[in-house]
Amino acid sequence: QFDRVSFDLIYARQDQTLSEWRAELTEALAMAVDHLSLYQLTIEPGTAFGTRHAAGGLKGLPADDLAVDMYELTQDLCDLAGMPAYEVSNHAKPGNESRHNLIYWRHGDYIGIGPGAHGRLTLSDTRFATEAYAMPNAWLPRAAKGLTERLRNAIPTREQAGEYLMMGLRISEGVDLARYSALAGNPPSSEAIEHLKDLGMIEVTPTHLRATRQGRMVLNSVIGALLPD
Repeated sequence: QFDRVSFDLIYARQDQTLSEWRAELTEALAMAVDHLSLYQLTIEPGTAFGTRHAAGGLKGLPADDLAVDMYELTQDLCDLAGMPAYEVSNHAKPGNESRHNLIYWRHGDYIGIGPGAHGRLTLSDTRFATEAYAMPNAWLPRAAKGLTERLRNAIPTREQAGEYLMMGLRISEGVDLARYSALAGNPPSSEAIEHLKDLGMIEVTPTHLRATRQGRMVLNSVIGALLPD
């Protein structure tokens, strides 16, 4: 028996109906101990699915309205089960959020270990992006020598601000405005904030900026509106 259990599900799959997803998620919630990752299937350019979709494959994907209904149903059922979304695709009982993944979303430091792994490290007040050799036959002989990094590049603070905004808006606690402003050199655009607030996409407290439930459905657009040109 394990004290902490999590599993992943993908919805908005080919030919999946809303009632089928309701039944699947209801069963998952009955089995879940404390954490669920629930990802809506998206088709991205440059992926195998993207290429197949562009060629006319992947029939039966849900229309946008159905995908939105599935997202809303996901939030409603998880809220009722006491497992609200603490991140766009992750749900947990309070206190059972993924401590590992929160490091990424809170713009913390992490070491990339293994072929192709990426990391973010702060050394002597400078934050670096690291990347290991991707091919195992290139990585393995270097591992014994501690030389698996293919690159280590300093990240400009303005670029760090963009990373922090993109990751921080994924989680329910949002972005610390003082921390963002220190990295960016300026606070987020007040015009953009007011516009997004009027649309119901974000909410702002004296210390934090966070996406609303509605805003998380179109998070890429929200982030794009807030990022400086």
